[in-house]
Amino acid sequence: MKKIKVMLVDDEEEFVTTLSERIKMRNFSSSVAFNGEQALQIVNDQVPDIMILDLKMPGIDGMEVLRRVKKAYPKVQVIILTGHGSEKDKKEALSLGAFGYLQKPVQIDELIRHIVKAHGAVADDT
Repeated sequence: MKKIKVMLVDDEEEFVTTLSERIKMRNFSSSVAFNGEQALQIVNDQVPDIMILDLKMPGIDGMEVLRRVKKAYPKVQVIILTGHGSEKDKKEALSLGAFGYLQKPVQIDELIRHIVKAHGAVADDT
């Protein structure tokens, strides 16, 4: 079975690097981007199965990344993981096609469950 490709997008570099290592330990493939611009460049070269996306980032924010990714790659499942979200943000993200919306801090097991569920949604869609 091929590894689930997860892309982590967050401007908190230490957090995203640590999270990437923990995801790799669970036998997933992981790539990282530290801002929206970088995420959009990387996604064009290596389309992930799942994107874990922060909302509040300098430059292109998470909501705009979500819009562009879902338009260009509708099968990519996007899970919002943010420390600064609101109910309004949650509604907007879900209406734009986000698979899930989680608040930081999140337990790694809960995040893994969401990744596996989101990947199941991709598999069901093919």
